[in-house]
Amino acid sequence: MTAKFWISAAAMFVLTFVLSWGVHGGLLYADYLTLPGMRKPAETRPLMPWMFLAHAVFALGFTWVYLQGREDKPWLAQGIRYGIAVACLAIIPVYLIYHVVTPVPLGVAFKQIIFDTIRVVLMGVVLAWLNRGAMTKYG
Repeated sequence: MTAKFWISAAAMFVLTFVLSWGVHGGLLYADYLTLPGMRKPAETRPLMPWMFLAHAVFALGFTWVYLQGREDKPWLAQGIRYGIAVACLAIIPVYLIYHVVTPVPLGVAFKQIIFDTIRVVLMGVVLAWLNRGAMTKYG
């Protein structure tokens, strides 16, 4: 894997962490405070290494899959398409399943779906922009 792969993965790690914090720690914070069983912020701090690991794994997989499937086509459309595909595979089903198996109301699940879909589409656009131009294996 090339330096461009690792740079792209690092950028995706920063984006996924920051954007997720904005979505879940900002936009949805008040919704989460009303849900029974949700951890309070003080309870999550000791668990943050797991959060970092989750975002690192997501960033690596997100980057790797994009680079495997990108085509010699305009980067912006590819980034948008990729973000939508990731949302269909990982965002939409997960939050609908959470609604079924946890006490997350459907309205909150829809907010999660909308905000996280926007997040992964933005990430897809940035990843495509970082990897525009001549195609080589892994960037």
